[in-house]
Amino acid sequence: MRKAELPDHLKGVAFALRTSDKAGVTRTRTRAKDLVPVSRGIRVPLSAQPSGADALRAYTDVDDASILALCSAARMIGIPVPAPQEGDWRIHLARRRGFAAPRRTNVAGHRLTLTPDEVMEYDGARLTTPARTWLDLASMRNSVDDLVVAGDYLVNSHGEDFPFPRESICRIQELRDMIDRHPGLRGIRKAREALELIRVGADSVPESRMRLALITAGLPEPVLNFVVRGDSGLPVLWPDAAYPDHRISLQYDGEHHAREDQYQRDIVRAEVAARYGWHEVRISKNDLRGDRQGVVGKVRSALAYRAQSALRAGRGAGH
Repeated sequence: MRKAELPDHLKGVAFALRTSDKAGVTRTRTRAKDLVPVSRGIRVPLSAQPSGADALRAYTDVDDASILALCSAARMIGIPVPAPQEGDWRIHLARRRGFAAPRRTNVAGHRLTLTPDEVMEYDGARLTTPARTWLDLASMRNSVDDLVVAGDYLVNSHGEDFPFPRESICRIQELRDMIDRHPGLRGIRKAREALELIRVGADSVPESRMRLALITAGLPEPVLNFVVRGDSGLPVLWPDAAYPDHRISLQYDGEHHAREDQYQRDIVRAEVAARYGWHEVRISKNDLRGDRQGVVGKVRSALAYRAQSALRAGRGAGH
């Protein structure tokens, strides 16, 4: 007998039996061999490879108390998952205090103290809000730097002077308020330490780690979201980070900079920087390996060079 076709909204996604019941799909159909039971009350079409909300939505549909949290919420929001959790693809599912922690296949169950405004709906799934997700990451085996990277991602924004303006996912004050709301939460001291290092303007994980490496080495903290303006007052350069007093721009060259089109744009950018008296320091992923002495050495040398140049210029003006 030919199998009944699934409704369009159930094709290619993981779905809860509660959802298929509402769509009029019979339980006999959900037991067919073309549907895989990945967890109790959840099916995935054999031909499907769902990801993101399409893979996780069913875990909050399966009962009204379940909420995606920690790493699973972070992945949904786009927060960079810290290195210790990169290989953890379990589904982190939580219920509020007073309920039993979720227990099912491939699920890490949690019980969390959550207020109503710490839960949101995103693409049809219930999960902890960005600020609460960030705070919960502090309870896991993560470093302060990991939390700074995650926080930088959430608060990053660029104004209208940038080629690609961007609004933050949440503000630093929201992270501070979340900390104040849960003073006894596990990892709270780590979260407080990280909060003091989070800045607006880092576009990527390497840019955040570059800044942290410089701070740890005792070098001045570079400025983010700095715009270099030309003689007309219009923007001409947008450094990843900058030392305006020294006219030093820091540019992180990710893998996409190896492309011919990007390579040519990088050449033009360096020429523009030189034309306006800025010294460009290009940072690669190799400079951020290990103890990150590569980036520290490059920036320290650039600062020393600019300081010596300024000193020579001052002496020359005095004659």
